[in-house]
Amino acid sequence: MDNPVSPRAAAPGPRRRDRHGRGMRGPVAPPQVPLAASRAEVFADLVQDSVERLERRWPQLTDIDFLVLEVPRLEAPGEAWSDEAVPLGGTIPAREGRPARVVVYRRPVEIRTKGRDERAALVHEVVVEQVAELLGLTPETVDPRYGED
Repeated sequence: MDNPVSPRAAAPGPRRRDRHGRGMRGPVAPPQVPLAASRAEVFADLVQDSVERLERRWPQLTDIDFLVLEVPRLEAPGEAWSDEAVPLGGTIPAREGRPARVVVYRRPVEIRTKGRDERAALVHEVVVEQVAELLGLTPETVDPRYGED
């Protein structure tokens, strides 16, 4: 028995359907929905919100770079951690044409908080403390609401 219909060759393009005929699976959420943002992006947004809040009062903060790093680095290779607590942020003074920098460490902050509101409050405290150190002021001068719950 001869089959007059030859088998169809596979198309070179992407598969339109999975083997069960249901189609390709799409993303869980569209990109504009907060669910699609990574934890690092959400954290960077919290830092940016805090900086914008402070820039209204301190316009000179536009000359400072604000960075988010995963974890603090050891200064020298082979150096061991001391008994001190892991820092939540740090400052790098301006030098040789580079602006001053404020660094917030994402993982230590995330570990110490449980929810988004608590995380946002801690991020703001860290940013205020680092800006105060950079400007040589007290945190209460930088943000009068510092330390209030």
